[in-house]
Amino acid sequence: LTFLRLFRKANRVSVSKHDSWLRLPALTRMLHLRSRRRAKPGARPGTISVDPESPVPRISVMQYGADSCNELNDVTVDKVSDLLNKDSVTWVNVDGLGDENIIQALGDIFGIHGLALEDIVNVHQRAKVEDFEDQLFIVARMVSIERSLQAEQISLIVGRNFVVTFQERQGDCLDAVRSRIRKAVGRIRHLQADFLAYAILDAIVDGYFPVLDTYGQQLDELEERLSSQHARHTITKVHRLRSEFYMLRKSIWPHREMFNSLIRDFESRFSDDTRLHLRDCYDHTIQIIDITDACREIASDLRDFHFTQINIRQNEIMKVLTIVATIFMPLSFVAGVYGMNFDPNISPYNMPELKWGWGYPMALGIMASMAVGMLLFFWRRGWLQR
Repeated sequence: LTFLRLFRKANRVSVSKHDSWLRLPALTRMLHLRSRRRAKPGARPGTISVDPESPVPRISVMQYGADSCNELNDVTVDKVSDLLNKDSVTWVNVDGLGDENIIQALGDIFGIHGLALEDIVNVHQRAKVEDFEDQLFIVARMVSIERSLQAEQISLIVGRNFVVTFQERQGDCLDAVRSRIRKAVGRIRHLQADFLAYAILDAIVDGYFPVLDTYGQQLDELEERLSSQHARHTITKVHRLRSEFYMLRKSIWPHREMFNSLIRDFESRFSDDTRLHLRDCYDHTIQIIDITDACREIASDLRDFHFTQINIRQNEIMKVLTIVATIFMPLSFVAGVYGMNFDPNISPYNMPELKWGWGYPMALGIMASMAVGMLLFFWRRGWLQR
């Protein structure tokens, strides 16, 4: 971007409405990487400061065992404590972080540490895992793509027989997990809360693959467009994709460390079977990182390919103009010589062609011969070929 800025300044390039990829402030807004911490500097640790624009929390509960499954929507905070059952696994999902009192009340019910509550409402956290006595606090990043890439923080509180998830807004990639619980598919209803936490994390990581597939299709389409002559609008999309790949990599990269920590540092919190499945999540994370890096390199190559095409076209134009100028240089010399206004009666050096009847056709013939000869010379050298 610095190179483009200097190039524009040095060449006095005017930015039109079609060349919006040169507008640096627009690119900065496109990255969606600016996260503002709402707590004031020096505030007490554990201070909950919610975003006023965040939606009001909506609570849903899934409580299941090997033989039963109970699902409730729009549950009040007072009813959550009554639903806790030590003989079954309880999944409490909270969509929206716009009410400080509800967040604090849920923290009191489940005994969530104040530092964890602070990180829950400050949604700029990277993927991580922290141990708070009898609970694990896990932060992951969900991604989705509509018009552009959207990243969302999801926070998990994993207890002995419960899992609490906090999301920024409604809509997630966890419907497959809910369906498995309802239909008793697999072993999820026969295992404990640690396996539920794995299933949620696995769904979050697998949600990156459809996004990458969409980006792969877009890259293929952009590559075909860049091969055409009308690629001015396409380079804007290429640069946007490259910026979104950076955001995608920033979201997925900390998951690698998080899964590695879950596997190695918290053996007592997860069964051997769950830890084996977490290793699969770790492998998927590595694959996503590799695919993201490859896509970002492809986007960079497409951008360089576009600039190379521009340079080639400019060189072709300069070649044509140079050939034309080279042909007319000797013609201008001949015309200049015969255009000198010397009086042959006064000058001791006469130009016999000035009073010759065939002088004018002879001059034109010489000029035409020189032009044809130079064209033949350029053609034999291969300079006229595209």
